[in-house]
Amino acid sequence: MTGYRFQRKLVQVEDAQQAVLHYVRLQETEEVGLAESFGRRLAVTVTANHPVPHFRRSGVDGYALRAADSIGSTPGQPVKLAVTEMIPCGTMPSLPVGKGQAARIMTGAVVPEGADAVIMIEMTDTLADQEVCIHKQMAEGDNITPIGQEVVPGEVLLQPGRIIRSGEAAVLATFGFDRVRVFRKPRVAIFSTGSELLEVGLPLEPGKIRNSNSYMLAAQVTETGGEPVIMSVLPDEPAEVERALLEALEDVDLIITTGGVSVGDKDVLVDVFERWDGQLLFNKIAMRPGSPTSVGFWRGKLLFALSGNPGASFVGFELFVRPYIKGILGCSERTHAETKGYLQDDYAKGSAYPRYVRGTMKLQEGRVCVEPAGKDKSSIMRSIKDADCLIHIPAGGRGAEREELVRVLLLNETHI
Repeated sequence: MTGYRFQRKLVQVEDAQQAVLHYVRLQETEEVGLAESFGRRLAVTVTANHPVPHFRRSGVDGYALRAADSIGSTPGQPVKLAVTEMIPCGTMPSLPVGKGQAARIMTGAVVPEGADAVIMIEMTDTLADQEVCIHKQMAEGDNITPIGQEVVPGEVLLQPGRIIRSGEAAVLATFGFDRVRVFRKPRVAIFSTGSELLEVGLPLEPGKIRNSNSYMLAAQVTETGGEPVIMSVLPDEPAEVERALLEALEDVDLIITTGGVSVGDKDVLVDVFERWDGQLLFNKIAMRPGSPTSVGFWRGKLLFALSGNPGASFVGFELFVRPYIKGILGCSERTHAETKGYLQDDYAKGSAYPRYVRGTMKLQEGRVCVEPAGKDKSSIMRSIKDADCLIHIPAGGRGAEREELVRVLLLNETHI
């Protein structure tokens, strides 16, 4: 019973991520209404089925005219033109514009045949008897958006895996997608372990804590595009844990557990790994916090066994679970985007493994500056709410010094 608990093979974070991503298989797709697609990941390529705009469009309120008729026009020597009609948005012009003529036009309206420029209303004086004086010489094309200037037919607009936000919704609506094919949300079972855990609504008891990890992980799953299923706290009996996990596997796409993966006598997930018929991908990672983080492949699905400390559980999800969920939802950029930043405080805590420190990031005089988001202990929960990045502190005994340039993993990736 000591093989998995004490004889662990160390893997690097990047190797562990690749081991997880090897099992990425795209989720099934489903069709939903456009308004229900917000926040979901697109499952198809969207191409333009018509040009935008699909008519010559006025860019200003004013008068549509022939540029040739404005030659020599100045405020001191205006040119007088006959007004043929008024063209509001959403209507078609009744008449072409001929020599010596102009049509009153609204922003966004169809430019009539014969007109090749639109003069702003501020550059004109309206006269009686359907006439207008213009005070500026215009060039062909002024204030007219030609057909297809923004989008041409057949142009690729959106790729699969993209999150549907405001801009994507505007594109889909523009091209008539009242129904959208998206990837089905993966169902994720979340189990916590530990006899010390209380349900959130219960009063505190001596030696007990409320089960915060399950709800933190549920929020992370939701943010990533999944559907969390918070399960009952697992008991300390390996056979019962195995039965509960197998039962959950029937109804979900993956499982996350938190706690029970270290070397203690009550670390029940380790006992499960020693008795199950699954494949353990790894059970020790060169990282702090969360080095006992373990992942296995069982009955065709992944089981992510994260550390029980809140900070370690949070980091483990970000480094391993989030990339996997993004992958099965079609996202091509699965791991966190990175940048470099200047550390704003000495970090004196050395480690044999690289540290992933919950941090905050800001721009100062054109530089990216980062600092820990409060005390950096894996048991501390409070700083998680303020973290917008993970600061990578290299392995070694010295930690990192103030103003040292460090790797920064971005947590708020709104662009993908």
